[in-house]
Amino acid sequence: MVQITFITPAGVEHRLDGDIGQSVMEIGKRGAVDGIVGECDGSAACATCHVHVDPAWLASVGPPLPDEEDLLDFAHGRRADSRLSCQIRLRPALDGLIVHTPEEQG
Repeated sequence: MVQITFITPAGVEHRLDGDIGQSVMEIGKRGAVDGIVGECDGSAACATCHVHVDPAWLASVGPPLPDEEDLLDFAHGRRADSRLSCQIRLRPALDGLIVHTPEEQG
């Protein structure tokens, strides 16, 4: 199990557990986290699972691949720490990961 903390714009924290190999989006949707929509159900065809990776976790998560980078152009409030949560797969090194949901999904 890997624990992820989702922090909403209002500062509400959701600490959820997920299995190795699951995506951050899957965990957020299962936990009904506000701001994790995932309209394409993780097929990397939209930007409605956009999150901001906490600065302490950026190196561990790594940068987006080119296809994800293109989709992030459609994300509201895109920043250097933006990722699509469907593209972040859980692995032991991400235990304790913190992500922030944006004000709005795009």
